[in-house]
Amino acid sequence: MVKEFEYRGLSKEALDNTSLEKLFLLFNSRQRRSLTRGITDEKRKLIEEIKSAKAGKLKTPIKTHRRDLIILPYMIGVTVNVFSGKEFRPVNIKTEMVGRYLGEYVITNKKVQHGAPGVGASRSSLYVPLK
Repeated sequence: MVKEFEYRGLSKEALDNTSLEKLFLLFNSRQRRSLTRGITDEKRKLIEEIKSAKAGKLKTPIKTHRRDLIILPYMIGVTVNVFSGKEFRPVNIKTEMVGRYLGEYVITNKKVQHGAPGVGASRSSLYVPLK
């Protein structure tokens, strides 16, 4: 039997029916502080785009640089392309992501892949054949 995800004891349906004031009490202090201080115009515009995408009115993918947007229950099921510093990475919002930031799911750096040492890097690199 598949275990159903619950956020702090509330199922997905209960989260959808919870008011924002009660939802704030479930979040950590950092998220509560961010949400009670107000939502900027850029975040408000992104939230409206997410709502219209959820309703099926939006045809184009949602692209954003707003990595500090807190994921709320009504955003579940929407795919948002978040900027990683180089490209937009798609993030499919799931129930487990409620209360987290969008930027947590898009890594801004990538693994370093070192090549061969250059000539003059050290004494031993003098004997490395160059093609």
